[in-house]
Amino acid sequence: RDYRTLCCKGPPPPRPEYDVVCIGLMGSGKTSLLSRLCSEATDNIVPTTGFSIKAVPFQNAILNVKELGGADSIKKYWSRYYQGSQGVVFILDSASSEEDLEVARTELHSALQHPQLCTLPFLILANHQDKPAARSVQEIKKYFELEPLARGKSWILEGSTVDNMDVVKESFGQLIHLLEEKDHEIGRI
Repeated sequence: RDYRTLCCKGPPPPRPEYDVVCIGLMGSGKTSLLSRLCSEATDNIVPTTGFSIKAVPFQNAILNVKELGGADSIKKYWSRYYQGSQGVVFILDSASSEEDLEVARTELHSALQHPQLCTLPFLILANHQDKPAARSVQEIKKYFELEPLARGKSWILEGSTVDNMDVVKESFGQLIHLLEEKDHEIGRI
């Protein structure tokens, strides 16, 4: 490999940074996905209590992701952390029980309608697609009533697994694209 080409380049232009909030029920895989995106080890992950912030680098942007714990005791405080968010990542376990899926649906609906989030781009990841019980992205879309509910909003729904980070990166790339578009809109006013 020729390393000279790397050294002779000037510093890269600063990448835009976006503040994104990441929510989802406990066990949906938020921490694992975000850790993998940051190339951190995922073997000793414990449930997030409170929240954690990760700067997740992508080619054309840096996402400062505020991940909120999914336990019931924490969930009721989620909205306290919404302020200043520019985008939302909602992660759900597509192989979870009917009950949990219903709770996830309720949480997603209230996030989509929350005054601080309702105008923001949403990336919804139907995680654990590799599990035998996983519902397809189409089933999730129907079950979560996304078409009628999120009409007029910018949202992306993609399947994900922690073993295929290329797909996850692609999904985040789509979110960054929506964030950039929103940025330009604000700039035009």
